[in-house]
Amino acid sequence: MAAATATLSPPRATPPTYHRIVSPTLAVPTDPLQPVPVGLLACQRDPLLNELATTAVSCRESQSPTVPSNAREGKKKKAAQAPSAPLVEVILHDTIIFPEGGGQPSDVGILTSADGELWDVVEAKRHGGHAVHYVRPKPDQSVDQALKAFSPGALVGVSLGEEGSKRRLDHASMHTSQHLLSAVLEHKLDIPTLAWSITSHPSPGYVEIPRGLSAEEIAFVQEECNKLVFEGRSVHVEVEELDAESHAYTGPSVGIPQDYTGGVKRTVVIDGIDRNPCCGTHAPTLHNLQLFVLPHTETLSRSTASSVRLYFLSGPRLLAHLTSSHTLLTATAGIMSCGAPSVPERVQQVVDERKKATKRVEDLEAELAASVATELAATAPKGSEGIVLHKHRTDDNTNALGFLSSITTAFSAKVKEGVPFLLVLSSSPSAQTGTSTTVVLIFGSDDKKVKEVGDEMKAKLNVKGGGKGSRWSGKFTGVWKEAKEGEAVARILESLQF
Repeated sequence: MAAATATLSPPRATPPTYHRIVSPTLAVPTDPLQPVPVGLLACQRDPLLNELATTAVSCRESQSPTVPSNAREGKKKKAAQAPSAPLVEVILHDTIIFPEGGGQPSDVGILTSADGELWDVVEAKRHGGHAVHYVRPKPDQSVDQALKAFSPGALVGVSLGEEGSKRRLDHASMHTSQHLLSAVLEHKLDIPTLAWSITSHPSPGYVEIPRGLSAEEIAFVQEECNKLVFEGRSVHVEVEELDAESHAYTGPSVGIPQDYTGGVKRTVVIDGIDRNPCCGTHAPTLHNLQLFVLPHTETLSRSTASSVRLYFLSGPRLLAHLTSSHTLLTATAGIMSCGAPSVPERVQQVVDERKKATKRVEDLEAELAASVATELAATAPKGSEGIVLHKHRTDDNTNALGFLSSITTAFSAKVKEGVPFLLVLSSSPSAQTGTSTTVVLIFGSDDKKVKEVGDEMKAKLNVKGGGKGSRWSGKFTGVWKEAKEGEAVARILESLQF
């Protein structure tokens, strides 16, 4: 029986006290041809708003075939992306689609032009102080259509859509929970937040702190956070004009970017708990967040200092985690034929039994390798000036080369000192096809002879391999037949002279 999937519903409407303009000279622009600056956007004034009627301010074809990213490029350069459909950059008078910034990912949504056509917004970014919507035309839509549909003054409907609404609720829950977690860490344990990320659904977000936490401290922090959640503390935003000298903050905020030109300073306030500069879309209340701090930390080591990541889940992401974890635990319990509480013990038993079985197989293989080596030594010609042998095995061992190496080690111990020898071992699986691999190992007392035979195996049997010193190993691809490949090895060894 499938596990039921829980859902989380936010408050139906944002309280009128959520957005507070505290500067007497600051107001939301009303000119339909003037964009509302980031900091005063409808998505920031009312995070629960799902639809908005507005006007277009400008539209142009994007200069980049892909949405630009604020993410850092890794050490290894990413492979060139395949050409994609063109993008159109649209600036609106106002929007409910949040542009990526302040550590919060972008929203996605839908624009409806005056003719009723629907246009997909795949990303939104802040350029200076403006929110830019990256619209990707569908196969039956063109850039020219978009340029006409979003010409200055054109009426535009903005909506988050089902996917965008779920994404907004997830981001708001995680972002507000991060503020709450950082505030409790600082006020209760005197631990500052050095950095943070809400990551992407369904992964846990994290806060980066200067030291690790004990299990007791993690439990204490989680309890303190959820006390405030159960109280349903309110959240509101205070907005004021930005002074040039107030372009940066202290504390766990990422600060105001130097290229921000919106002229607005925005502070998110959790009632009686925290005041923090932030541009993100936050839940208007802590009610229903149900913060869960994962009971483990990850230590990061850098050249200058070390820090620790503390992971957390909240809102829809927590419910998704619980559903996934329960499903995995139930499935594992079924495989182990036990109840869920007994899964760790049963898994440990299986691991212990596997270790014992592996050790027993290794011991038996060592005995078998010694036996094979003894048999080979016994078949060597008596009184000859040198020993030259080929032994082929059929073996489904996953580490066939390792087993052949064990045979050579045991064989060398059985050869009289000073007697030259060269041993060719090969091993094929029991069921061979055109793509099967036969492992070949050459071992001898004369390094030059080993290389000589290896080169012959390459030339006459197309064995791919190489070696150094007394060992040479390679792989033959295809069906190994003793009447063909085995005879070829015998002819190579016949020409060998010590």
